Amino acid sequence: MAGDKLTGSVAALGRRLRAREVSSVELTLAALARIEGEGRPLGAFLSVNAETALAEARACDQRIARGQGSPLTGVPVAHKDIFVTDHARSGLPSTAGSKMLAGYRSPFDATVVARLGAGIAGGAPGAGMVTLGKLNCDEFAMGSSNENSAFGPVLNPWDRTRVPGGSSGGSAAAVAAGLVPAATGTDTGGSIRQPASFCGVTGIKPTYGLCSRWGMVAFASSLDQAGPLARTAEDCALLLTAMSGFDARDATSAERAPMDLHAAMLAARPGATGTRPLAGLRIGLPREFFPAALAADVGSAVRSALAELETLGAVLVEVSLPRTELSIPVYYIIAPAEASSNLGRFDGVRYGHRAAQHGDLLDMYRKSRSEGFGPEVKRRIMIGTYVLSHGYYDAYYLQAQKLRRMIADDFQACFKQCDVIAGPVAPTVAWRLGAQADDPVKAYLADIFTLPASLAGLPGMSVPAGFGEGRMPVGLQLIGNYFAEGTLLHTAHALQQATDWHLSTPGSPA
Repeated sequence: MAGDKLTGSVAALGRRLRAREVSSVELTLAALARIEGEGRPLGAFLSVNAETALAEARACDQRIARGQGSPLTGVPVAHKDIFVTDHARSGLPSTAGSKMLAGYRSPFDATVVARLGAGIAGGAPGAGMVTLGKLNCDEFAMGSSNENSAFGPVLNPWDRTRVPGGSSGGSAAAVAAGLVPAATGTDTGGSIRQPASFCGVTGIKPTYGLCSRWGMVAFASSLDQAGPLARTAEDCALLLTAMSGFDARDATSAERAPMDLHAAMLAARPGATGTRPLAGLRIGLPREFFPAALAADVGSAVRSALAELETLGAVLVEVSLPRTELSIPVYYIIAPAEASSNLGRFDGVRYGHRAAQHGDLLDMYRKSRSEGFGPEVKRRIMIGTYVLSHGYYDAYYLQAQKLRRMIADDFQACFKQCDVIAGPVAPTVAWRLGAQADDPVKAYLADIFTLPASLAGLPGMSVPAGFGEGRMPVGLQLIGNYFAEGTLLHTAHALQQATDWHLSTPGSPA
């Protein structure tokens, strides 16, 4: 099969490309064939431009032939359609999964897209990855199931009657199904980690500010952060190294020296041995992450992964994050408030959807926004507008910000006792399509384990940790202190060197 050329991790494909065992054009053709065949029923891709992708692949093959490029040069990638792409260069639209942006043509690339890209057609050379297309997502990244896209839901490749998670569900599903070796995503309250868990892939949300938000369509500006999804921790380390770094155009970008996260991932811990690469690593287990309501199958898989980490030398320490339950109301005040502000620009005047039939200017605003936004986006805009309104700002928004600081302080107290915090990503495995359509609060409650790290701005990742009910994937969540991505990746890599959960694919034998 043509798709067999795509077998292997990003790191392995990069090595094969540099050894001239396969060409970027061959990989790109194989990926395009898979997207057209197996990928179409999943709904993971919103747009593909084969002509541009093949042009990039040819340019990458030339770079490799000259002995140039990076470990990522020539490897295919796809981007969550929350990152804008220069339409004149790529021919790809930028929709954020919303009818509101249907027809929008971005005049520039997001920083993340440019840093990973092949840099042809006048663009500055990036890491040299070949952009295949744009991936489906919950509208404006608002959702936990990828059922909120204006262009239809994404299906979980492990069981097409279930959700892939959200909002980066298209990214996770595409990697899990082998349509593309890696993809970008964004995480506001768990939107990389939760779909990575539900689809059995590896995904990391870095420290807030590590990756530029320039060119990322904003949902909640103090929470949104870009990150990669791929098969392995090593793949994520390679991508995150290329994606990250200071960007003067982004006021929230952290002014730090470039980080070689792949080298940090491979670095040996003091006292580590070949059989105990995590010797001395203290892993904190918050008691609030293991409540009685945690599904038994998820708890069993997570405990098995923790036992593997102990075998590798880690020491498990019980800790507490006492304000974990408060993270849900805090997040669902702060995030909608910021969404209400950010989405105010979509009024039918400058760009985006404009109602075909309207009366005066106010009527045009009302009809354009009513037609352009979906139910979940409208719900969050209304909540956000309410909590920011006169008389409610102090009672809701200001109090939520105070609690957010307390949640961050709880983490710092934990990190005095441990190096990494671990637990489940979600309380259950992926649920059935439509199961929570009439109860959005139930979906919000499913974010309880991912929201605290997002509110604190900490790095977190999901690592495949086995299977639960119906042989659906379960992810182990790892949370680190600020800019401790290297420690997270090292821990995940050690686990993946000792286990094979991350190598399982939909349809593979149990």
